[in-house]
Amino acid sequence: MGELKRTPLYEWHKARGARLIDFAGWEMPVYYEGIVAEHQATREKAGMFDLSHMGEIEVKGPDALEFLQSVMTNDVSVISDGQAQYSVLCYENGTIVDDLLITKLPGRYLLVVNASNIAKDFNWLKSHIKGRVEVLDRSSEFAIFAIQGPHAEDIVAAFYGESVRSLPYYHAIELDYQDKKNAILISRTGYTGEDGFEVLLPNEYALETWNKLFEVGEKYDLVPVGLGARDTLRMEMKFALYGNDISDQTNPLEAGLGWVVKLDKEFIGS
Repeated sequence: MGELKRTPLYEWHKARGARLIDFAGWEMPVYYEGIVAEHQATREKAGMFDLSHMGEIEVKGPDALEFLQSVMTNDVSVISDGQAQYSVLCYENGTIVDDLLITKLPGRYLLVVNASNIAKDFNWLKSHIKGRVEVLDRSSEFAIFAIQGPHAEDIVAAFYGESVRSLPYYHAIELDYQDKKNAILISRTGYTGEDGFEVLLPNEYALETWNKLFEVGEKYDLVPVGLGARDTLRMEMKFALYGNDISDQTNPLEAGLGWVVKLDKEFIGS
């Protein structure tokens, strides 16, 4: 077994007394105070999650939409710049490669994929490229935080500006940071069933931003939340987890994901 990967927040988690475990080859916090307490805090107030282990794959080029339409179960053509969409990649036999989130941005699409499937997804996409398309694995460049719960909007608006309050569900905006244009992507998405936001930003800004968000969130009782409560929160909402509820042994229809399968178009596995 190789050395475990660490997110830019590893030392913070360690100093906070987090219980760290091996998750998909990453040394990640499973809990701080406790799973039940963190679950309740997210439901009642606000919790922040380090999701920097997840993968980011960029797809761009003149034929990017046509390519994605051929590999995604959902209809990518219906989303515009600044919109996100949940979708599934399937093998030729219809079983699941991975489930993921696609965000359409000017000139490119960003795919956020499960940590355990980054290399598999990237290689699978590369092997099916047709036309003028680039597929780039940018997973090593970014950190992701999720701020979830009834006070998530207040916290994110206090830090990033009041404009985020008007961001609809499954929409995203890019923001400048210091002298870097469009350095940060904020989406109104999540995996808890609560209102919330996910923030994607370069690794070098991660620790500073994480600390500042906690400063802003103190008045709203913001707490750090580990992967344990993330799992119980998503189970409570019946959200699927790859490797648990879905895998290369199940197809999307069997898994209750028929709502993201558009059979009026052709895609691998249809």
